[in-house]
Amino acid sequence: MKASWLDIVEQIEPLDGVELDAPLVAELVRRHARARGEHAGRINFYTPTFKVYATSELAGCGKSAWPAVSITGGECKLACDHCKAKILEPMIPARTPDELWRVVNEQIANGAQGMLLTGGSNRRNEVEYDAFYPAIRRIKNAFPSFRIAMHTALVDMDIARRMEDSGIDAAMMDVIGAQDTISQVYHLKRGVADFERSLECLVATTMKVVPHIVIGLHYGRMLGEWNALDIVARHQPDALVLVVVMPFYAPAARPFMTPDTRQVGRFFMDAREALPDIPLLLGCARPAGMAKAQIDAYAVMAGLNGIAHPADGMVELATRLEREVRVTPACCSIAVGDEVLALDGNAGIRIDPARVIARELEATKRRTGSLSGIKIVTA
Repeated sequence: MKASWLDIVEQIEPLDGVELDAPLVAELVRRHARARGEHAGRINFYTPTFKVYATSELAGCGKSAWPAVSITGGECKLACDHCKAKILEPMIPARTPDELWRVVNEQIANGAQGMLLTGGSNRRNEVEYDAFYPAIRRIKNAFPSFRIAMHTALVDMDIARRMEDSGIDAAMMDVIGAQDTISQVYHLKRGVADFERSLECLVATTMKVVPHIVIGLHYGRMLGEWNALDIVARHQPDALVLVVVMPFYAPAARPFMTPDTRQVGRFFMDAREALPDIPLLLGCARPAGMAKAQIDAYAVMAGLNGIAHPADGMVELATRLEREVRVTPACCSIAVGDEVLALDGNAGIRIDPARVIARELEATKRRTGSLSGIKIVTA
């Protein structure tokens, strides 16, 4: 008789004390039994902790591999409540096309494989890239293998075509499914239909399209996430990235609560069932501590295909649940690169399940809380 999933969790030392919702886990088991689609059962962990133990043919995690570049520096007209434009401040500024050309050449000389290109929005949630398209085309002509992922914000068909013609490899945008969230959190006079229309325009191009859904975006409450999921399902992009809101810069007058991890787990389950043929990735952004462990465990159980920076114990959990497990030694920037290129199913190093479990059992007495004892082996 096979052990229950909750019993399996109890056997994993780093998950000691992590409380999971039994009815939700039971429903995850039932949904797993009827899982379908080519991505069912596959999971790739993007984690810097493995790079030290990687085999010689694996490159280390270079922080410059996927730099983030902002065409507006740290400026954004919207100043949404969860961000207040602070997310742009650490990025490399490139405020003119000539500066973008110079930045890209410098980054490539430092080993960059691609970049995230973004910028602050105007008051209509549009990033004003118009002057930059010729420079992007010049970059792609000079460096064809250099990948460019663009945060598009809202677009129309003409803008989407201009992005495509400039050579953009992957287009990313947040899909928001609640009008109150658009109005109150984003301070934006646009509608849910504008977000759906933007996604529709992007998927009509040849670019890879990887929308994001921010769980708990409405001040920590789940309000429009299931509607956003319906929008994504109608347009079938190349992949979907899920993140959980981390409102470090929220105003004191409108604080965010930590999203209910059980609701997050249910959303993972519903997303997997709604999109059986689309890779699903849990991105880097999510709460820390116990909430992260719970969220990541539900992500593994729900059948998500990738987790960036997993909590301790997740590789062993996925192995014990008989997932096809791979590990990519990667800092967050490289995880971004993989997510926007829609998760190559053969990426990463496949690990030996028996070795993972045996090594973890052996290391239980001396575990320090990391996954450093797991040996990575090639398939």
